[in-house]
Amino acid sequence: MVAHTFTPAQGLDPQALFAIKDLELRARVVVEGLWSGLHRSPYAGFSVEFTEYRQYAPGDDLRFLDWKLLARSDRSYVKKFEEETNVRCLILVDTSRSMLFGSKGWTKADYARTLAATFAYFLGQQRDVVGLALFDSVVHDYLPPRWKPGHFRHMMAVLDRPPEGRETKLGEALDEVAKLCPKRSVVLVLSDFLAPVPEWDQALARLAAARHDVRCVQILDPAEINLDFGQAAVWEDMEGGRSVYIDPEQARAGYTAKFEAHQTELKAALEKRGIIRQIARTDEPLDFVLLELLQAGHARRAAARRRTQL
Repeated sequence: MVAHTFTPAQGLDPQALFAIKDLELRARVVVEGLWSGLHRSPYAGFSVEFTEYRQYAPGDDLRFLDWKLLARSDRSYVKKFEEETNVRCLILVDTSRSMLFGSKGWTKADYARTLAATFAYFLGQQRDVVGLALFDSVVHDYLPPRWKPGHFRHMMAVLDRPPEGRETKLGEALDEVAKLCPKRSVVLVLSDFLAPVPEWDQALARLAAARHDVRCVQILDPAEINLDFGQAAVWEDMEGGRSVYIDPEQARAGYTAKFEAHQTELKAALEKRGIIRQIARTDEPLDFVLLELLQAGHARRAAARRRTQL
């Protein structure tokens, strides 16, 4: 069966989204807007192959309720689809100092926290279990994956705390996460991944080798990509603390070469481990990012099924 891709015609304006101060409300706006678009699409949803029944639970889509079975047996069951599996997910959010940069009125940390809240809300609506870990030089907040009343609100409270902004030690944080979450899970890492690749590559490899489904979203401010900082000025290294005078026009060529070399090394390291990688610019509609993340997982599961059928 051919998999179809649905793309909303127009995403949510990030400026309007970040004008919403309540993080939970932001997440709801993104997810409900995405679901609305998917339901209007002729390719609604990601589940296409019916496999079995499961008992109806409050909140399930009534379109999939078997009304004939309900009339015959007075029991409520919904059709279960092949894509519909219990997901166990741990979301890792980088709260280090480099994530506090932002040229659009919101920071990379704001964008990462909102994406984490959005994905957690989406999974919660599907009754999947989801956990959260915030890290910089260490994992400083951890909520194990679970599904129970109040858990989502607890995650929102943790995400709402102002980040302390210490230096990044991604490798150490990933090793700590591997110990905290031994059960096989989808591990979603939200970071700018600007730390040198050798500092975290082996830790990420160990996480993938433990059969976790690791997915990485690299969150970047557009000014970091093109060095569009306007006029020359003194800038502070957000992690090292050094003050540096930078003329963007003079520095752009050298910076671009180094940035592209880092991106190439990052891409190669993740592809070597079979890890899904996605770039999210902070000026990009967040519902587009969520949709791309979901479709990437859908494509991976479909490929895995095809391999098992060979």
